[in-house]
Amino acid sequence: MNKLRFSRFIEHIHHALREAQNDEAAILARIEPLVADLVKHDDWLEEKYTQTHPDYYQQYCLYICPENHFSVVSFVWGPGQHTPVHDHTVWGVIGMLRGAEIGTRYERLANGQYAPVSENRLEAGMTECVSPTIGDIHKVTNAYADRSSISIHIYGADIGKVSRHVYIPESGEIKKFISGYAPLP
Repeated sequence: MNKLRFSRFIEHIHHALREAQNDEAAILARIEPLVADLVKHDDWLEEKYTQTHPDYYQQYCLYICPENHFSVVSFVWGPGQHTPVHDHTVWGVIGMLRGAEIGTRYERLANGQYAPVSENRLEAGMTECVSPTIGDIHKVTNAYADRSSISIHIYGADIGKVSRHVYIPESGEIKKFISGYAPLP
């Protein structure tokens, strides 16, 4: 277990945020390569943060910045599991550690409904950014129906406490939610 790799990653994130000075484009440009470097190595994530649940994807908290400037979580997807259509309300960078996931972006139509507009498959080692500025409404699905997948997400706040939204595509209804974190097994 290479705990030093994750510790250095956290140090680099703090440094990148200081350099970017709240400029979202600069934040994403600095953080995405750090996430890409982290997820190209599968030797640092503790086993307790990789456990699936038979019915629900799991969001495990790996780190919360003491100033709440960012958080890092592992998303563990059981076979075929998926999120509802949702947003984040803050910037985020997703890195695929194991397996693969499919992200489907949604946009609001003139009639108030939400429709898928693009799909992106992330394989191990790949990254993707989200934010209200560049596109923040999506659904994520484990690409595999027969095995788990794990992605690492970094967000511009303590994502477990952020008030966000779930979108019902057919009706256009929007519901508030706060995700929290999965308990450790």
